[in-house]
Amino acid sequence: MSDTRYLDWPFFDDRQRELARAVDAWAGEHLAHAHGADVDAECKALVRALGAAGWLRYAVAGKDVGGARDAIDTRSLCLIRETLARHSGLADFAFAMQGLGSGALSLAGTSAQKERYLTRVARGDAIAAFALSEPEAGSDVAAMACAGRIDGDSVVIDGQKTWISNGGIADFYVVFVRTGEGDESGATRRGARGISAFVVDAGTPGLEIAERIPVIAPHPLARLRFTNCRVPLSQRVGEAGQGFKVAMRTLDVFRTSVAAAALGFARRALDEALARSSQRRMFNQVLADFQLTQAKLAQMATTIDGAALLVYRAAWMRDQGHRVTREAAMAKMVATEGAQKVIDDAVQIFGGLGVVSEQPVERLYREIRSLRIYEGATEVQQLIIGRDLLKEFGAAAA
Repeated sequence: MSDTRYLDWPFFDDRQRELARAVDAWAGEHLAHAHGADVDAECKALVRALGAAGWLRYAVAGKDVGGARDAIDTRSLCLIRETLARHSGLADFAFAMQGLGSGALSLAGTSAQKERYLTRVARGDAIAAFALSEPEAGSDVAAMACAGRIDGDSVVIDGQKTWISNGGIADFYVVFVRTGEGDESGATRRGARGISAFVVDAGTPGLEIAERIPVIAPHPLARLRFTNCRVPLSQRVGEAGQGFKVAMRTLDVFRTSVAAAALGFARRALDEALARSSQRRMFNQVLADFQLTQAKLAQMATTIDGAALLVYRAAWMRDQGHRVTREAAMAKMVATEGAQKVIDDAVQIFGGLGVVSEQPVERLYREIRSLRIYEGATEVQQLIIGRDLLKEFGAAAA
Protein backbone atom coordinates (compact mmCIF):
# COMPACT_ATOMS: atom_id res chain seq x y z
CA MET A 1 0.00 0.00 0.00
CA SER A 2 1.25 3.51 -0.80
CA ASP A 3 1.00 6.42 1.64
CA THR A 4 -1.84 5.55 4.02
CA ARG A 5 -1.62 8.41 6.48
CA TYR A 6 -4.96 9.67 5.19
CA LEU A 7 -6.58 6.69 6.91
CA ASP A 8 -5.77 8.37 10.21
CA TRP A 9 -8.02 11.30 9.31
CA PRO A 10 -11.11 11.63 11.54
CA PHE A 11 -13.44 10.83 8.65
CA PHE A 12 -12.93 7.08 9.23
CA ASP A 13 -13.61 4.54 11.96
CA ASP A 14 -11.48 1.49 12.71
CA ARG A 15 -13.69 -0.85 10.66
CA GLN A 16 -13.22 1.30 7.59
CA ARG A 17 -9.46 1.53 8.11
CA GLU A 18 -9.22 -2.24 8.42
CA LEU A 19 -11.39 -2.66 5.31
CA ALA A 20 -9.02 -0.51 3.26
CA ARG A 21 -6.01 -2.55 4.38
CA ALA A 22 -7.79 -5.85 3.75
CA VAL A 23 -8.85 -4.85 0.23
CA ASP A 24 -5.32 -3.67 -0.51
CA ALA A 25 -3.83 -7.00 0.61
CA TRP A 26 -6.35 -8.95 -1.46
CA ALA A 27 -5.81 -6.76 -4.52
CA GLY A 28 -2.03 -7.17 -4.30
CA GLU A 29 -2.49 -10.94 -4.43
CA HIS A 30 -5.28 -11.22 -7.01
CA LEU A 31 -5.11 -8.27 -9.41
CA ALA A 32 -1.61 -8.40 -10.85
CA HIS A 33 -2.96 -9.50 -14.25
CA ALA A 34 -6.42 -7.92 -14.22
CA HIS A 35 -6.21 -6.43 -17.72
CA GLY A 36 -6.64 -9.38 -20.07
CA ALA A 37 -7.15 -9.21 -23.83
CA ASP A 38 -10.74 -10.51 -23.57
CA VAL A 39 -12.30 -7.66 -21.61
CA ASP A 40 -15.75 -9.27 -21.32
CA ALA A 41 -14.32 -12.48 -19.89
CA GLU A 42 -11.97 -10.58 -17.59
CA CYS A 43 -14.79 -8.40 -16.27
CA LYS A 44 -17.01 -11.41 -15.58
CA ALA A 45 -14.14 -13.12 -13.78
CA LEU A 46 -13.49 -10.00 -11.70
CA VAL A 47 -17.14 -9.79 -10.65
CA ARG A 48 -17.04 -13.42 -9.50
CA ALA A 49 -13.75 -12.86 -7.65
CA LEU A 50 -14.96 -9.66 -5.96
CA GLY A 51 -18.14 -11.45 -4.91
CA ALA A 52 -16.30 -14.48 -3.56
CA ALA A 53 -13.99 -12.21 -1.55
CA GLY A 54 -16.98 -10.42 0.00
CA TRP A 55 -16.21 -6.96 -1.37
CA LEU A 56 -19.40 -6.66 -3.42
CA ARG A 57 -21.41 -6.77 -0.20
CA TYR A 58 -20.37 -3.14 0.29
CA ALA A 59 -21.93 -2.13 -3.03
CA VAL A 60 -25.48 -3.11 -2.05
CA ALA A 61 -27.74 -2.18 0.85
CA GLY A 62 -29.46 -4.63 3.19
CA LYS A 63 -27.91 -7.29 5.40
CA ASP A 64 -30.91 -9.52 4.72
CA VAL A 65 -30.05 -9.58 1.01
CA GLY A 66 -26.30 -10.01 1.36
CA GLY A 67 -25.20 -6.42 1.91
CA ALA A 68 -22.49 -5.55 4.41
CA ARG A 69 -24.79 -3.01 6.08
CA ASP A 70 -28.45 -2.05 5.91
CA ALA A 71 -27.54 1.18 4.10
CA ILE A 72 -24.64 1.73 1.73
CA ASP A 73 -21.70 3.13 3.67
CA THR A 74 -20.27 5.80 1.38
CA ARG A 75 -16.86 5.88 3.02
CA SER A 76 -16.43 2.12 2.68
CA LEU A 77 -17.56 2.34 -0.94
CA CYS A 78 -15.02 5.08 -1.63
CA LEU A 79 -12.15 3.32 0.17
CA ILE A 80 -12.76 0.14 -1.84
CA ARG A 81 -12.92 2.01 -5.13
CA GLU A 82 -9.80 4.03 -4.39
CA THR A 83 -7.88 0.89 -3.45
CA LEU A 84 -9.05 -1.18 -6.41
CA ALA A 85 -8.37 1.68 -8.84
CA ARG A 86 -4.80 1.94 -7.61
CA HIS A 87 -4.29 -1.73 -8.48
CA SER A 88 -6.52 -2.20 -11.53
CA GLY A 89 -8.86 0.12 -13.39
CA LEU A 90 -10.93 -2.79 -14.67
CA ALA A 91 -11.36 -4.21 -11.16
CA ASP A 92 -12.59 -0.82 -9.99
CA PHE A 93 -14.99 -0.71 -12.95
CA ALA A 94 -16.33 -4.20 -12.17
CA PHE A 95 -16.96 -3.29 -8.54
CA ALA A 96 -18.43 0.14 -9.24
CA MET A 97 -20.87 -1.03 -11.90
CA GLN A 98 -22.26 -3.70 -9.59
CA GLY A 99 -23.12 -0.90 -7.20
CA LEU A 100 -24.32 1.65 -9.72
CA GLY A 101 -26.24 -0.94 -11.74
CA SER A 102 -28.15 -2.14 -8.70
CA GLY A 103 -28.16 1.16 -6.78
CA ALA A 104 -31.74 2.03 -7.65
CA LEU A 105 -32.82 -1.31 -6.19
CA SER A 106 -30.86 -0.67 -3.00
CA LEU A 107 -32.54 2.72 -2.63
CA ALA A 108 -36.07 2.13 -3.92
CA GLY A 109 -36.59 -1.55 -4.76
CA THR A 110 -39.32 -3.72 -3.28
CA SER A 111 -38.44 -6.57 -0.92
CA ALA A 112 -39.09 -9.07 -3.70
CA GLN A 113 -36.87 -7.18 -6.15
CA LYS A 114 -34.06 -6.92 -3.62
CA GLU A 115 -34.25 -10.63 -2.83
CA ARG A 116 -34.27 -11.56 -6.50
CA TYR A 117 -31.48 -9.27 -7.70
CA LEU A 118 -29.35 -7.86 -4.87
CA THR A 119 -28.52 -11.23 -3.34
CA ARG A 120 -26.99 -12.33 -6.65
CA VAL A 121 -25.22 -9.00 -7.17
CA ALA A 122 -23.59 -9.25 -3.74
CA ARG A 123 -22.36 -12.78 -4.45
CA GLY A 124 -21.08 -11.88 -7.91
CA ASP A 125 -23.55 -14.28 -9.50
CA ALA A 126 -25.35 -11.59 -11.53
CA ILE A 127 -23.95 -8.57 -13.37
CA ALA A 128 -25.90 -5.30 -13.12
CA ALA A 129 -26.17 -2.29 -15.45
CA PHE A 130 -27.56 1.25 -15.14
CA ALA A 131 -29.30 2.33 -18.36
CA LEU A 132 -29.92 6.07 -18.20
CA SER A 133 -28.05 7.87 -21.02
CA GLU A 134 -29.42 8.19 -24.56
CA PRO A 135 -28.00 9.50 -27.84
CA GLU A 136 -29.55 12.92 -27.13
CA ALA A 137 -29.77 12.72 -23.35
CA GLY A 138 -26.49 12.31 -21.54
CA SER A 139 -25.78 14.94 -18.91
CA ASP A 140 -29.18 16.43 -19.84
CA VAL A 141 -31.20 13.54 -18.42
CA ALA A 142 -34.46 15.49 -18.64
CA ALA A 143 -34.24 15.29 -22.47
CA MET A 144 -34.91 11.55 -22.27
CA ALA A 145 -36.97 10.17 -25.18
CA CYS A 146 -37.02 6.39 -24.58
CA ALA A 147 -40.72 5.70 -24.02
CA GLY A 148 -42.65 3.26 -21.87
CA ARG A 149 -46.31 2.73 -22.77
CA ILE A 150 -48.46 1.25 -20.00
CA ASP A 151 -50.51 -1.66 -21.36
CA GLY A 152 -52.51 -3.49 -18.71
CA ASP A 153 -50.13 -5.01 -16.19
CA SER A 154 -47.07 -4.35 -18.40
CA VAL A 155 -44.99 -1.51 -19.76
CA VAL A 156 -43.95 -1.63 -23.42
CA ILE A 157 -40.59 0.05 -23.98
CA ASP A 158 -39.40 1.57 -27.25
CA GLY A 159 -36.23 3.59 -27.80
CA GLN A 160 -32.49 3.50 -27.25
CA LYS A 161 -29.95 3.79 -24.48
CA THR A 162 -26.25 4.34 -25.09
CA TRP A 163 -22.91 4.47 -23.26
CA ILE A 164 -24.25 1.67 -21.05
CA SER A 165 -21.47 0.14 -18.98
CA ASN A 166 -21.73 -3.66 -18.74
CA GLY A 167 -23.87 -3.50 -21.87
CA GLY A 168 -23.65 -6.90 -23.53
CA ILE A 169 -22.59 -8.84 -20.43
CA ALA A 170 -25.17 -7.71 -17.84
CA ASP A 171 -27.77 -10.11 -16.50
CA PHE A 172 -30.20 -7.26 -15.91
CA TYR A 173 -30.54 -3.54 -16.64
CA VAL A 174 -32.22 -0.84 -14.56
CA VAL A 175 -33.76 1.17 -17.40
CA PHE A 176 -35.19 4.68 -17.11
CA VAL A 177 -38.02 5.47 -19.53
CA ARG A 178 -40.59 8.19 -20.04
CA THR A 179 -43.98 6.84 -18.99
CA GLY A 180 -45.73 10.22 -18.63
CA GLU A 181 -47.16 10.19 -15.11
CA GLY A 182 -47.36 13.76 -13.79
CA ASP A 183 -45.75 15.12 -16.98
CA GLU A 184 -47.45 18.39 -17.89
CA SER A 185 -44.54 20.47 -19.16
CA GLY A 186 -45.08 20.19 -22.90
CA ALA A 187 -44.13 17.83 -25.69
CA THR A 188 -41.02 19.60 -26.96
CA ARG A 189 -39.18 19.41 -23.65
CA ARG A 190 -41.01 17.35 -21.11
CA GLY A 191 -38.53 17.77 -18.30
CA ALA A 192 -37.78 15.47 -15.39
CA ARG A 193 -41.35 14.44 -14.62
CA GLY A 194 -42.99 11.34 -15.99
CA ILE A 195 -39.88 9.14 -15.93
CA SER A 196 -40.02 5.67 -14.36
CA ALA A 197 -37.41 2.99 -13.71
CA PHE A 198 -37.79 -0.70 -14.57
CA VAL A 199 -35.63 -3.77 -14.16
CA VAL A 200 -35.26 -5.47 -17.54
CA ASP A 201 -33.67 -8.90 -17.60
CA ALA A 202 -31.15 -9.65 -20.34
CA GLY A 203 -32.80 -11.84 -22.92
CA THR A 204 -36.20 -10.14 -22.61
CA PRO A 205 -37.79 -10.14 -26.09
CA GLY A 206 -37.43 -6.71 -27.68
CA LEU A 207 -34.16 -5.88 -25.90
CA GLU A 208 -31.23 -5.92 -28.31
CA ILE A 209 -27.55 -5.08 -27.98
CA ALA A 210 -27.47 -2.79 -30.99
CA GLU A 211 -23.78 -1.91 -30.86
CA ARG A 212 -20.70 -2.60 -28.77
CA ILE A 213 -18.72 0.60 -28.24
CA PRO A 214 -14.90 0.44 -28.15
CA VAL A 215 -13.23 3.04 -25.92
CA ILE A 216 -9.64 4.02 -25.10
CA ALA A 217 -9.73 2.26 -21.73
CA PRO A 218 -11.46 -0.99 -22.73
CA HIS A 219 -14.45 -2.12 -20.72
CA PRO A 220 -17.87 -3.55 -21.66
CA LEU A 221 -19.92 -0.73 -23.18
CA ALA A 222 -22.90 -0.85 -25.50
CA ARG A 223 -25.87 0.83 -27.13
CA LEU A 224 -29.20 -0.84 -26.32
CA ARG A 225 -32.28 -0.88 -28.54
CA PHE A 226 -35.79 -1.53 -27.22
CA THR A 227 -38.47 -2.53 -29.70
CA ASN A 228 -41.90 -3.38 -28.31
CA CYS A 229 -40.12 -4.71 -25.23
CA ARG A 230 -42.78 -5.85 -22.76
CA VAL A 231 -41.89 -5.80 -19.05
CA PRO A 232 -44.25 -6.53 -16.10
CA LEU A 233 -45.21 -3.48 -14.03
CA SER A 234 -44.03 -5.45 -11.00
CA GLN A 235 -40.50 -4.70 -12.30
CA ARG A 236 -40.93 -0.97 -11.72
CA VAL A 237 -38.38 0.42 -9.23
CA GLY A 238 -39.90 3.11 -7.03
CA GLU A 239 -43.11 4.99 -7.70
CA ALA A 240 -44.56 5.71 -11.12
CA GLY A 241 -43.18 8.92 -12.59
CA GLN A 242 -40.48 9.21 -9.92
CA GLY A 243 -37.65 7.63 -11.91
CA PHE A 244 -35.70 10.88 -12.27
CA LYS A 245 -35.51 11.19 -8.48
CA VAL A 246 -34.41 7.57 -8.21
CA ALA A 247 -31.69 8.15 -10.80
CA MET A 248 -30.43 11.31 -9.08
CA ARG A 249 -30.40 9.63 -5.66
CA THR A 250 -28.40 6.78 -7.15
CA LEU A 251 -25.91 9.16 -8.74
CA ASP A 252 -25.58 11.12 -5.48
CA VAL A 253 -24.33 7.92 -3.83
CA PHE A 254 -21.92 6.87 -6.52
CA ARG A 255 -20.69 10.25 -7.81
CA THR A 256 -18.47 10.62 -4.74
CA SER A 257 -17.06 7.15 -5.39
CA VAL A 258 -16.04 8.21 -8.92
CA ALA A 259 -13.90 10.86 -7.25
CA ALA A 260 -12.43 8.16 -5.00
CA ALA A 261 -11.50 6.07 -8.03
CA ALA A 262 -9.72 9.11 -9.46
CA LEU A 263 -7.77 9.32 -6.20
CA GLY A 264 -6.70 5.71 -6.65
CA PHE A 265 -5.46 6.38 -10.17
CA ALA A 266 -3.61 9.50 -9.00
CA ARG A 267 -1.96 7.72 -6.06
CA ARG A 268 -0.74 4.96 -8.36
CA ALA A 269 0.65 7.57 -10.76
CA LEU A 270 2.52 9.29 -7.92
CA ASP A 271 3.95 5.96 -6.72
CA GLU A 272 5.13 5.16 -10.23
CA ALA A 273 6.61 8.65 -10.66
CA LEU A 274 8.49 8.44 -7.35
CA ALA A 275 9.98 5.08 -8.29
CA ARG A 276 10.89 6.15 -11.83
CA SER A 277 12.42 9.49 -10.82
CA SER A 278 14.52 7.77 -8.15
CA GLN A 279 15.94 5.30 -10.69
CA ARG A 280 16.17 7.12 -14.02
CA ARG A 281 19.66 8.53 -14.55
CA MET A 282 20.18 11.78 -16.43
CA PHE A 283 23.24 14.07 -16.61
CA ASN A 284 25.18 12.02 -14.05
CA GLN A 285 22.43 12.05 -11.44
CA VAL A 286 18.96 10.61 -11.00
CA LEU A 287 15.92 12.55 -12.15
CA ALA A 288 14.75 13.01 -8.55
CA ASP A 289 17.85 15.11 -7.81
CA PHE A 290 16.56 17.92 -10.02
CA GLN A 291 14.60 20.64 -8.24
CA LEU A 292 12.16 20.76 -11.15
CA THR A 293 11.30 17.11 -10.51
CA GLN A 294 10.96 17.68 -6.78
CA ALA A 295 8.61 20.60 -7.40
CA LYS A 296 6.49 18.48 -9.76
CA LEU A 297 6.29 15.63 -7.23
CA ALA A 298 5.33 18.11 -4.49
CA GLN A 299 2.51 19.52 -6.60
CA MET A 300 1.26 16.01 -7.42
CA ALA A 301 1.15 15.02 -3.74
CA THR A 302 -0.55 18.27 -2.72
CA THR A 303 -3.17 17.90 -5.45
CA ILE A 304 -3.97 14.36 -4.26
CA ASP A 305 -4.32 15.34 -0.61
CA GLY A 306 -6.49 18.34 -1.45
CA ALA A 307 -8.81 16.17 -3.53
CA ALA A 308 -8.90 13.45 -0.87
CA LEU A 309 -10.10 15.94 1.74
CA LEU A 310 -13.01 16.91 -0.50
CA VAL A 311 -13.83 13.30 -1.36
CA TYR A 312 -13.94 12.03 2.19
CA ARG A 313 -15.68 15.15 3.46
CA ALA A 314 -18.52 14.41 1.01
CA ALA A 315 -18.54 10.70 1.91
CA TRP A 316 -18.57 11.44 5.64
CA MET A 317 -21.35 13.99 5.29
CA ARG A 318 -23.54 11.61 3.35
CA ASP A 319 -23.02 8.89 5.94
CA GLN A 320 -24.19 11.37 8.59
CA GLY A 321 -27.41 11.85 6.63
CA HIS A 322 -26.62 15.25 5.14
CA ARG A 323 -27.54 16.39 1.62
CA VAL A 324 -24.28 16.38 -0.37
CA THR A 325 -25.20 17.49 -3.88
CA ARG A 326 -22.73 20.39 -3.81
CA GLU A 327 -20.03 18.56 -1.87
CA ALA A 328 -20.16 15.50 -4.13
CA ALA A 329 -19.94 17.72 -7.21
CA MET A 330 -16.93 19.54 -5.77
CA ALA A 331 -15.24 16.25 -4.93
CA LYS A 332 -15.80 14.78 -8.39
CA MET A 333 -14.68 17.91 -10.20
CA VAL A 334 -11.50 18.46 -8.19
CA ALA A 335 -10.50 14.78 -7.91
CA THR A 336 -10.96 13.90 -11.57
CA GLU A 337 -9.42 17.08 -12.95
CA GLY A 338 -6.57 16.84 -10.44
CA ALA A 339 -5.93 13.19 -11.21
CA GLN A 340 -5.70 13.99 -14.92
CA LYS A 341 -2.95 16.52 -14.15
CA VAL A 342 -1.12 14.18 -11.76
CA ILE A 343 -1.13 11.36 -14.30
CA ASP A 344 0.00 13.69 -17.09
CA ASP A 345 2.92 14.77 -14.90
CA ALA A 346 3.78 11.12 -14.23
CA VAL A 347 3.85 10.43 -17.97
CA GLN A 348 6.19 13.40 -18.39
CA ILE A 349 8.53 12.04 -15.71
CA PHE A 350 8.59 8.67 -17.47
CA GLY A 351 9.55 10.29 -20.77
CA GLY A 352 9.23 8.07 -23.83
CA LEU A 353 8.44 5.03 -21.69
CA GLY A 354 5.34 6.83 -20.47
CA VAL A 355 3.59 6.49 -23.81
CA VAL A 356 4.43 2.83 -24.42
CA SER A 357 1.24 0.76 -24.55
CA GLU A 358 0.28 -1.02 -21.33
CA GLN A 359 2.94 0.63 -19.22
CA PRO A 360 1.21 1.53 -15.92
CA VAL A 361 1.21 5.30 -16.46
CA GLU A 362 0.10 4.95 -20.08
CA ARG A 363 -2.83 2.82 -18.96
CA LEU A 364 -3.67 5.32 -16.23
CA TYR A 365 -3.60 8.11 -18.85
CA ARG A 366 -6.34 6.33 -20.79
CA GLU A 367 -8.33 5.25 -17.75
CA ILE A 368 -8.62 8.65 -16.09
CA ARG A 369 -10.02 10.46 -19.12
CA SER A 370 -13.52 9.02 -18.97
CA LEU A 371 -13.93 9.86 -15.27
CA ARG A 372 -14.02 13.55 -16.19
CA ILE A 373 -17.10 12.82 -18.31
CA TYR A 374 -19.26 10.04 -16.89
CA GLU A 375 -21.77 10.51 -14.05
CA GLY A 376 -21.77 14.18 -14.94
CA ALA A 377 -19.01 15.93 -16.85
CA THR A 378 -16.85 18.52 -15.11
CA GLU A 379 -18.84 21.33 -16.70
CA VAL A 380 -22.06 19.84 -15.27
CA GLN A 381 -20.48 19.70 -11.81
CA GLN A 382 -19.65 23.40 -12.14
CA LEU A 383 -23.29 24.15 -12.97
CA ILE A 384 -24.46 22.09 -9.99
CA ILE A 385 -22.12 23.92 -7.62
CA GLY A 386 -22.92 27.36 -9.01
CA ARG A 387 -26.68 26.86 -8.93
CA ASP A 388 -26.55 25.48 -5.41
CA LEU A 389 -24.54 28.47 -4.24
CA LEU A 390 -26.97 30.90 -5.86
CA LYS A 391 -29.96 29.05 -4.42
CA GLU A 392 -28.47 29.27 -0.93
CA PHE A 393 -27.58 32.94 -1.42
CA GLY A 394 -31.11 33.70 -2.59
CA ALA A 395 -32.62 31.92 0.38
CA ALA A 396 -30.34 33.78 2.77
CA ALA A 397 -31.12 37.14 1.13
CA ALA A 398 -34.85 36.51 1.40
